[in-house]
Amino acid sequence: MRRREVLGLGVAAAVLPRVASAQARVYRVGFLTLEPSETAALLLEPLRALGYAEGKTLAFDYRSAAGDPVRLPALAEELVRLHPDVLVAGWGTLAPKALRAATSTIPIVFSTAGDPVGAGLVQTLARPGGNVTGLSGQSAEFKSKQLQLLEMAVPNQRAIGVLYNPDTPYALLALKELQAGAEKDGIRLVLLEVRKPADFSAARLEALVAAGATSLFVLEDPLAVSLRKQVMAEVDRLRLPTMSGLREYLDEGALMLYGTNQGDRYRRTAMLVDRILKGANPAELPVEQPTKFDFIINLKAARALGVTIPPSVLALADDVIE
Repeated sequence: MRRREVLGLGVAAAVLPRVASAQARVYRVGFLTLEPSETAALLLEPLRALGYAEGKTLAFDYRSAAGDPVRLPALAEELVRLHPDVLVAGWGTLAPKALRAATSTIPIVFSTAGDPVGAGLVQTLARPGGNVTGLSGQSAEFKSKQLQLLEMAVPNQRAIGVLYNPDTPYALLALKELQAGAEKDGIRLVLLEVRKPADFSAARLEALVAAGATSLFVLEDPLAVSLRKQVMAEVDRLRLPTMSGLREYLDEGALMLYGTNQGDRYRRTAMLVDRILKGANPAELPVEQPTKFDFIINLKAARALGVTIPPSVLALADDVIE
């Protein structure tokens, strides 16, 4: 064998193990959610679209607290013990807070946090500054748009109820925007503060209606999600048209949803995960803001409420539930 061939074989032998090693790299991603409605598939599908394959280049660990926030810290610690390359938190601030409390070194991506700065997850939206980044629920005029759509669907309202949790930083920002829009339109807001499950009752919702509210806003918050069945049961009884950005409320019979598109949120979450796996520093990845929204009208609920949705409003809907 000639010397050149021997050298060639030697170079190949040196290179092949490194190539094989690179090809064999399996990235581990942990996914923690509060609600079981946020399934593993929401994140897995966009990761697959980016070229990750379970068992080949991806190990995927999913944990859900099944709606019980008390379980989140233990589940977060369980995921951290698996030594993932990246951790992903589902909607809201409770899951990312649990992950952040469990690790200050493993990168964390939150899929949607209403006010990540106010919640203490990041220093600023432009420069998160720690091991956490993700997508914000904040968007210019988001609440104003919700209010506009509710006014168009149920015209001539003088007072609208708002169910919210004042302990949530995002709710305070959202309420401020709602108040500005309502004042501009000559509408009075009737507030229903709910800090814990026991704060909500049929009597309190009846008092809101007695105060003149002819429809209801439910601001996005994990507590509101957990109360959806109780709230919507009373809403149906009182025949109160309801608007929320929460899909869970639409599924329980709310009149309308205007909120961020879930598929788009997780597609962008997966892209952030991909960038971090390829070496990006979460401290330097700006928190992204929503750009794609869904407007869905529940005509079944409209019929039950005796509400006739104007054709001009129906024409704006991305989807209609018959």
